[in-house]
Amino acid sequence: MDIWNNVLEALDSLASNKLRSGLTVLGIVIGVGAVIAMLAIGTGAQNTITGSISGIGTNLIFVVRGGSEEIRNPQRLTLGDAQAMRDPFAAPSVVGVAPTLQGTVEVTYAGEGTLTTGYGVTPDYLSVRNVELVEGEFISEIHLLGRAAVAVIGPDVAEELFGRTQGVLGETVRVEGQPFRIIGVTESKGGSNFSNEDNQIIVPLTTAQVRLLRRTRDAVDVILVQAISPENVTTATEEISAILRARHRTPIGADDFTVFSQQDFIETAEAITGVVTIFLGGIAAISLLVGGIGIMNIMLVSVTERTREIGLRKAVGARKRDILLQFLTESALLSMMGGLIGIALGWGLSQLVGAIAAASDTELIPSMGLDAILLATLFSAAVGLFFGLYPAKRAADLQPVEALRYE
Repeated sequence: MDIWNNVLEALDSLASNKLRSGLTVLGIVIGVGAVIAMLAIGTGAQNTITGSISGIGTNLIFVVRGGSEEIRNPQRLTLGDAQAMRDPFAAPSVVGVAPTLQGTVEVTYAGEGTLTTGYGVTPDYLSVRNVELVEGEFISEIHLLGRAAVAVIGPDVAEELFGRTQGVLGETVRVEGQPFRIIGVTESKGGSNFSNEDNQIIVPLTTAQVRLLRRTRDAVDVILVQAISPENVTTATEEISAILRARHRTPIGADDFTVFSQQDFIETAEAITGVVTIFLGGIAAISLLVGGIGIMNIMLVSVTERTREIGLRKAVGARKRDILLQFLTESALLSMMGGLIGIALGWGLSQLVGAIAAASDTELIPSMGLDAILLATLFSAAVGLFFGLYPAKRAADLQPVEALRYE
């Protein structure tokens, strides 16, 4: 008996019990659909997160205070440290350095107020962080030297205070009760894992030092460094570390600072979202196990109902292998049909989640890759074969005389 005849007979047998076959397939459909949807949503979330981080620039390096646990009182980062990193001889892989102050501030306008992240920056911040403006200008050296009360705001802040994101240049807002004139609005980038770049206010570093985010002497919170290229990030990191060890007089292995790059963020985000995706996919796969048990149950019932048919086939010359293949083909067809329908269901569910996310202004585009489709298809077929093996073997082991006498 060839494979094609096995398939035709399996289809004929399944068609004779449409409702029972449909209910059996439903378990596989739900299982595969859930797995596909979870993988697509997880991949979409991973792409959104890593894309958001990469949008800042993969050659961006962050330098923050604190490092080895052995250092009880780490030195603060200073403007002098930032200036040292600009030395082309000590750090040839560095093309931009932007010392930054940051903290939460209250911004008010005409009775409307909002809490947002305030940044005190230098003009280099524009290029180092790839800031783009929809209107106006950025902080300049003149603003820095004059400790000007000017500010660049994000679109979320503009929308919250003015109800619009354009035509706000020249307006005066109060930051921590002090008047600041709006000179620019940044382009919308959306929220990232670590901060929402649309919900921020940027002022000159010198102004922040003395009026808003008061710090001792020339201390800064973060130093942003731009490497020549993504390939030079590792070299730039080593150069920065050597400079700070010399300035802070700390031995190797006892750093009182931490240097990390965007790639570190991306790798961490991918690891976290990967684990979450696998976890959710594993939970969804449990329903595939339930569907497989349903296939085993229905095939055992089928073997019992068709005992006389099996005995007759064996009596007229059917081999044990033929009976085994016949029942395995039926269970594989059940799982394959469930897998194909489940793929369509999973795609539909993922698109529904994407539509809901878009309606709520959440950046999430589910992505269903070919690898997920192949995995779900092969896994569903394997489930059918695995759970169909025992019923098929039981049918193949029936003795012809006993099967023919079965009532």
